[in-house]
Amino acid sequence: MKATETALKTPKYRSNILSSIGHTPLIRLARFSSQMECHVYGKMESFNPGGSIKDRTALNMLSKAMESGEVEPGDTIIESSSGNMALGLAQACKFYNINLIIVHDPKLNNHSKKILLTYGVKLVKVDQPKTKGGYLESRIQKVNELLDKFPHSYCLNQYQNAANPQTHLQTMKEITEALNQHVDYIFISTSTCGTLMGCALYIYKNNLKTKIIAVDALGSITFGKKESKRLIPGHGSGKPSNFLDLAYIHDVVHVSDEDSVQGCWKLLEKEAILCGGSSGAVISAIERYAPKIEARAQCVAILCDRGERYLDTIFNKKWIVQHFPDFVFPKEQIQEKVK
Repeated sequence: MKATETALKTPKYRSNILSSIGHTPLIRLARFSSQMECHVYGKMESFNPGGSIKDRTALNMLSKAMESGEVEPGDTIIESSSGNMALGLAQACKFYNINLIIVHDPKLNNHSKKILLTYGVKLVKVDQPKTKGGYLESRIQKVNELLDKFPHSYCLNQYQNAANPQTHLQTMKEITEALNQHVDYIFISTSTCGTLMGCALYIYKNNLKTKIIAVDALGSITFGKKESKRLIPGHGSGKPSNFLDLAYIHDVVHVSDEDSVQGCWKLLEKEAILCGGSSGAVISAIERYAPKIEARAQCVAILCDRGERYLDTIFNKKWIVQHFPDFVFPKEQIQEKVK
């Protein structure tokens, strides 16, 4: 049989839904960067089946736990999450017939909540933040309480699990291969810092010259700033990261909630891309950092998730005006009166 005939007979399908995680497209953001001297690309993690980069992390952590025998079908995973990790785990746990309990706080949006309930996830809400560590510390405490109550339960612990950053060796590999190893800057939003440090480790191991720019939220303590109220879920943290190593980070840009929302709208208007708050933060960070970037540099923005789950907040004009009265919508947008 000729080689061409063999190729035609090769199956073009994925073996199951989880095998479609990863290998997301890298897209040139030419309109957004048209006034910049550098080239900007977006790593579209919204193309994962669960809609975010956390699909990668959830699957890798769960797979490692199953391979080691710590988790089996019929067991229960109990995890703290404000949204995307919960959604990634919901799909993976459903596929492997594993029960899932998610401990969340008031920042879990209604869209994500409905998806989780549809997957059969049990939701446990904490209402009061801890004085130190905020809602995150409250969620972790509740997880530990539930682990004592449920037999055959296990916490993957995305905040300390080494499989979290190890996941993103592959993410960075995809990015560098797409640009023929020529990545000058990569902008990554912070939360657990798993994505940040996984990409950093790949850069270090492969002796690349890529400069990592961490994008953190104002009000996050990840880089030693004072903690304050934050509205955007999944961006920043109320506890220090167990993964962060400052030696690998070239620079840090702190972005306000309002600038994160502004970045989301700019990405929508310029590129017709609907992404979540951490992606908007990265877009705003690149725009602010652009004067420091040399001409013709190749810059990558990791765009972490879909925007549909933020239609009641980030993409809702009434919500925006309520929280940011001086918010300026893109000129191309019709300035509807907000009642």
